[in-house]
Amino acid sequence: LANYGEYSGAPSEQQTYDYAKTILSMMTREKHDDGKVLIIGGGIANFTNVAATFKGIVRSLEEYQVAIKDHSIKIFVRRAGPNYQEGLRMMREVGQNLGIPVFVFGPETHMTAIVGMAMGKRDVPTELPSKEATTASFLLPGLALKFGGGNSPTTSPGVTTTTESSSIVSRLCKTTWAIIGGLQTRAEQWRSKLTRDTDLVAKCLQTRAVQWRSKMTRDKDLVSKFICALYKQYLAVHFTYMEINMDAKTGASLKLTTLFAGGGASVVYSDTNCALGDSSEVVGSSELAGKPGAGDDSPTASPVVTTTTESSTASLFSKTTRAIVWGLQTRAVQGMMDFDFVCGREQPSVACMVYPMSPGDSKRNFYWGHKEVLIPIFKTLSDAMAAFPDVDVMISFASHRSAYDSTLECLEFKQIRTIAIIAEGIPENYTRKLIKEADKKNVTIIGPATVGGVKPGCFRIGNTGGMLDNILHSKLYRPGNVAYVSRSGGMSNELNNMISQTTNGVYEGVAIGGDRYPCSTFMDHLLRYQDNSEVGMLVLLGEVGGTEEYQVCEAIKSGVFTKPIVAWCIGTCADMFATDVQFGHAGASAGASEETASAKNKALAEAGAEVPTSFDELGDKIGEVYRKLVVAGTIVPKAELPPPPVPMDYNWARELGLIRKPASFMTSICDERGQELLYAGIPITEVFKQDMGIGGVLSLLWFQRRLPPYACKFLEMCLMITADHGPAVSGAHNTIVCARAGKDLVSSLVSGLLTIGDRFGGALDGAAAQFTEAFDSGLIANDFVNKAKKEGVLIMGIGHRVKSLNNPDMRVVVISEYAKEHFPCTPLLDYAREVEQITTKKKPNLILNVDGCIALCFVDLLRHSGFFTKDEAENIIKTGSLNGLFVLGRSIGFIGHFLDQKRLKQGLYRHPWDDISYVLPEINQSQ
Repeated sequence: LANYGEYSGAPSEQQTYDYAKTILSMMTREKHDDGKVLIIGGGIANFTNVAATFKGIVRSLEEYQVAIKDHSIKIFVRRAGPNYQEGLRMMREVGQNLGIPVFVFGPETHMTAIVGMAMGKRDVPTELPSKEATTASFLLPGLALKFGGGNSPTTSPGVTTTTESSSIVSRLCKTTWAIIGGLQTRAEQWRSKLTRDTDLVAKCLQTRAVQWRSKMTRDKDLVSKFICALYKQYLAVHFTYMEINMDAKTGASLKLTTLFAGGGASVVYSDTNCALGDSSEVVGSSELAGKPGAGDDSPTASPVVTTTTESSTASLFSKTTRAIVWGLQTRAVQGMMDFDFVCGREQPSVACMVYPMSPGDSKRNFYWGHKEVLIPIFKTLSDAMAAFPDVDVMISFASHRSAYDSTLECLEFKQIRTIAIIAEGIPENYTRKLIKEADKKNVTIIGPATVGGVKPGCFRIGNTGGMLDNILHSKLYRPGNVAYVSRSGGMSNELNNMISQTTNGVYEGVAIGGDRYPCSTFMDHLLRYQDNSEVGMLVLLGEVGGTEEYQVCEAIKSGVFTKPIVAWCIGTCADMFATDVQFGHAGASAGASEETASAKNKALAEAGAEVPTSFDELGDKIGEVYRKLVVAGTIVPKAELPPPPVPMDYNWARELGLIRKPASFMTSICDERGQELLYAGIPITEVFKQDMGIGGVLSLLWFQRRLPPYACKFLEMCLMITADHGPAVSGAHNTIVCARAGKDLVSSLVSGLLTIGDRFGGALDGAAAQFTEAFDSGLIANDFVNKAKKEGVLIMGIGHRVKSLNNPDMRVVVISEYAKEHFPCTPLLDYAREVEQITTKKKPNLILNVDGCIALCFVDLLRHSGFFTKDEAENIIKTGSLNGLFVLGRSIGFIGHFLDQKRLKQGLYRHPWDDISYVLPEINQSQ
């Protein structure tokens, strides 16, 4: 091992790019004779968009393509979670495009399997996994084959249904349904005889097919062909069984399921609306169904795991469990409700939320399938309990600072039977106190420092299981017969995945938390599973640190646990270090030799638990034990049924690229979504590194391009010159009056800005348009003045109330001199000076004012700087950009006047009477 590191917490594309680039830079500094290996390994993520994080890794691989080849680097990838299909596709594609060896795997491969592949300890699969069926854009690992459909039957991992039987199934007509139903019922009766002779059922079915051939009215040999096709499969199967509910009047629901020796079951035929015809002709119909051995000498079937009513001591959750969520965790609540909906619950499991920081009781909308519902939010826990007396679970997302107090408060309510504490970092002495209080009140606490737990088809704690595609992929929408308990919440996704691939699924799974003193223990939950008749086998995932696994060993030895237990303690790599290793969990550190993972694994194996040789083989061991239970008849798998489709959230669908919609509005000047703010595509850090200044920022945000330094300096000069012109002008006057009336800054500023128009400060656009039109049409200055006089219009940009030829406006002097010195040329400014010579002959104050000077210099800049086309220059003038310069600059002065009045503590302004001329109409009162 050369280096180990990790990223977590849904990093951005830029962050994963920088991280991967750092790793590759270290890998490519020195060569190794045998080449090198890069392992990109990850578990099944809860919320991280796998494709988004992989984009950064792909960028780094593209950048280091030559170095990767030069150093003979092989890359192994395993990842799953939201949008993992797109992420894995990208990784495969980059390997093909760059010509580098990249081996990519998803949840079909064990999490640590790529390590063995990379080290040459196990073969690298060459075939890609088959694509999975989808519903509502979510993964759905198996759909029952509908009669007449074009889809292939669902198969178990590693098992393929023969093409012959598939094609025959699709041709079955209604006349044959009842016959196969009868034959299959007979097969169920013979199930108990399948100890060694795996083809016994097939022989039985063939015999029955011959007896029934005479009853066929058409397709007389179809049933026989179907049975023969199944017979060919029986070399690799244990038995075929059926779920059937026959009724002569209403028809029947029929499912034909093959159980494979390699593990798992395949629904090879399914229909829910069978017309039976004369049910009396069906051997083994409703009369015989449910009576194994009736009419023959077959022995009684072995005890099986069937649906029964659970005892209260064996179950924490049911399909009617209701919970209070402490904390404003809207994402978790929506996830729980989506889980409830896909499980077919009649009402949401979340009754309400409690959020002490809320201003008062309120409600928030969530989705229940397609429709929206309101979930109450209470300020106090007592109000929530009073409003929902049926609640018996509290899920606490309180912080580590408040989790202890809020849990103690919750324990005072007798209706609460289960509490889940998600927070990490609760002091151990507080946890011990909670354990004592919970024991007194017979309350089960899961946690702290846990993701929670899940009971498929019934209830989910918070974010357990991740997003809905994870739920569907791991078949958590319906119960299986395997129950597990783990310390690690992060590993629960992996356990869900393993169990769904190798067995009929999870019945219940709990992560007790990684602290040294969890409030509930392995034994607490394993004993519940032992007492539950629906649980066929147990799985224990422990870890380095602590000694609780030894209690499990004693319970196995003493016969407390009669159900098989598959167990493994993670952290065996700690043996390779010379000193104690503290892993991520607070309790994951071995203080003595008996606390090491290796010692506990050895003890569990000696006690009688099924212990694999490594974590890499845990899934195989689970599957092996499960298949034995199925063969023994202890577990009877049920046919797979698809869950109802659940709409995908709009934001997530958009992120995955599944939908598109017209944007509400568009922008092309700024982007705040990435690693850093962009102004017209330039990172804000570059704006400062290049010392662009205010003029440079204006050029980017207003004109979407970098203007030369002289142009940026001109923009800054315009702002400086137009910043203020004293308190007497109308805009400043309004701002001062509003400020003295006690109004806020924004209100006062707006009152001043609203005075800007053709008469005050708003002449820039008008002057630019008027002078440009005259200049482009070829009018000489004298003709332009005469034309304006004849039409009775004022020449915008000409005239000033105070300044004149004898009292020139120095602002105009500064601007015009700068333009003449730095601009390539100034034809419009020169033209305006010619007009000024004519107008000042009439009155000396009809000079080129600051508005006109700025406007015409700016047009010269737009037209002759080489950075704008003629059309672009015209559009900038028409859209009001020039007036924007005056508005932005004068805002500086208006704000200054507001602050000045506040600093001087000026009172309400009232205009003096002697400055007002009162002119009232004279009305004869006698009239």
